[in-house]
Amino acid sequence: MTESEVFEAVTGSGSSDFAILVRILNQHGPWCLIGGLTVNCYVEPVYTLDADIVVVSSELPGIRSDLLSAGFLVEEFKHSLNAQMQGSDLRIQLSLDPRYQSFVKQAQISAVLGQQVPVASLQDVVQGKTWAWSDEQCRASKRKKDELDLMRILERYPETRTLMPEMIKSQVPE
Repeated sequence: MTESEVFEAVTGSGSSDFAILVRILNQHGPWCLIGGLTVNCYVEPVYTLDADIVVVSSELPGIRSDLLSAGFLVEEFKHSLNAQMQGSDLRIQLSLDPRYQSFVKQAQISAVLGQQVPVASLQDVVQGKTWAWSDEQCRASKRKKDELDLMRILERYPETRTLMPEMIKSQVPE
């Protein structure tokens, strides 16, 4: 089975939903994948149900409309626009945090769930994971996952040591 087929079987339609999402996002200009699915492009993959994405903020109203038209349920929160297809476990989170906007410019194409998509650069992934890990308003378990992602990146890419927070560096010997 391919990665996409496994994800489809486990999520109920997540891979198909991801393909629809990619088609919608590609119609609205630059965007890139951030978060766990992007980390999986750089290190040994771990299972995640989230597709974290940054889009050019001016495109958000059109993307929201297209997601609704495609059958996604859409909810707006302070820092994200979330979408999910009924019966699917794939959780789509479009970041509204302006700090991520610059990630789109340095994105690189990579295969994710059977789709060729722009993913954040390794340096940007480290920065985004550091922001998420440092956010004390997030659940402790979410922050621990971000910490683990940073450690996994540092183990695989020792050259990122200068980008890492001291607490992460202290847990991963040189």
